[in-house]
Amino acid sequence: MADLRITNVRPWGGEPADLVVTDGVLTDVAPRVPAGTGSPAEAAEPGSSAVLDGGGLLALPGFVNAHAHVDKSWWGAPWVSWGGEATTQGRIAHERAERDALGIPGHDSTVAVLRELLRHGTTAVRTHVDVDLGVGLRGIETVRAAAAELDGALALELVAFPQDGVLRRPGVLDLLRAAARAGVDHVGGIDPASIDRDPVAQVEALVDLAATEGVGIDLHLHDPGELGAFQCELLADRVRRAGLGGRVTVSHGFALGDVGPLGPGSVGAARQEALLDDLAAAGIAWTTVAPVRTVPLPWRQMVERGIALGLGTDGIRDLWSPYGDGDLLRVALGFARLHGLRTDDDLVAAVRLATSGGAAFVGRPQHDLVVGAPGDVVLLDAENVADALVRAPVRRHVVARGRVVVRDGEPTV
Repeated sequence: MADLRITNVRPWGGEPADLVVTDGVLTDVAPRVPAGTGSPAEAAEPGSSAVLDGGGLLALPGFVNAHAHVDKSWWGAPWVSWGGEATTQGRIAHERAERDALGIPGHDSTVAVLRELLRHGTTAVRTHVDVDLGVGLRGIETVRAAAAELDGALALELVAFPQDGVLRRPGVLDLLRAAARAGVDHVGGIDPASIDRDPVAQVEALVDLAATEGVGIDLHLHDPGELGAFQCELLADRVRRAGLGGRVTVSHGFALGDVGPLGPGSVGAARQEALLDDLAAAGIAWTTVAPVRTVPLPWRQMVERGIALGLGTDGIRDLWSPYGDGDLLRVALGFARLHGLRTDDDLVAAVRLATSGGAAFVGRPQHDLVVGAPGDVVLLDAENVADALVRAPVRRHVVARGRVVVRDGEPTV
């Protein structure tokens, strides 16, 4: 990639600085000095680099969407009224009945939702893609083709997701193995107890597949309370035995909040702390979309234990829900409100979960405005990070691996 100099920006709301991106990597972050006095951003020979004048804007790392479903969206298509029953099983059935008529997964709608993510400053995404007896691996092919149309502006990690269950539909496990061999990064699972009715068998099948095929696991777990907590303990045990620490994620995981002191019918802080210790020892990560009407997660204790915690959009305007616009900054705001965050430090922490804290979910050792990190930068007009969170202003410019992919608020790809 061509070099890029980003001049006069305020990384994380700090003092003005110049950033240098070389071959897609941040190679210098230096205090801003007057033009013509030899700042690192001016060190390249004239004409050797592109220059983006930041104009004093706030600079953040690119947003990381740690949990998306870009294959399901009908973004850009005519409005579809929500239907189905408001249960996991009811939504699965409704989606299976209606998706073909809407052309889901569809190339154009997937391109449209990826472009919307980009417009809001997301530069890396872990997306679940349905793999089942109806669509086979077609969704994976669709998402890859859509990403290619954006010419690499978004970095994607793919999860082969068995929305309709792993074991209750014979042949799905074989499809997951085929997806792993076709190059997906992770295999998914969903509610081993309430969907497949056999938590031990589903968890052990996924762990065996991940270990033999060299992929990760990202398990949707909606089951609440002690039923969900049992499945977390089961997963932690099997992950430790297989040596898969650092390669397994629980998505949603409402049970973790339920068993704590604020949860309905909870058994108290000690139960929650023991579960957190178990998850941390197993090296299991966590993602949340911070949905309303759920119990807050013990996010501080998770961070203290080194449990990776990422934020995601979940589905965006799809057959599960009419909501969502792809803006991770708004998701971070929802997280802050759900958890009662008010101080500047806590508001900044919420934004870090949506940016630098998401590195592990897209296969990066670091993702921040530091030397050696990918050259992913978002510029927006805000006084500071807390101000950016509560107002969610337009992302003025977005840079992905040193390439300007959003200029003046609109994608260039």
